[in-house]
Amino acid sequence: MSTTVELPDVDEACAYCGSCIFDHDPICVRDCNDDCGSPVYFCNYACLATYVDENSLTTGNACEWVPDDPDCC
Repeated sequence: MSTTVELPDVDEACAYCGSCIFDHDPICVRDCNDDCGSPVYFCNYACLATYVDENSLTTGNACEWVPDDPDCC
């Protein structure tokens, strides 16, 4: 799978707080499990982490460890 990387617009806003991403330490996120859709930009890791938490994006995305289950992990 190949993805083209392009520099975002100079006035690109953070997906969480709306600040200009280039005023901070920008992060680009892309969901490559869904045909590598459009990138989403965050101005820093705090906005990304808060966005993930508030939207429950980690819920159900990890295996559940069952210590007595020989087929687990």
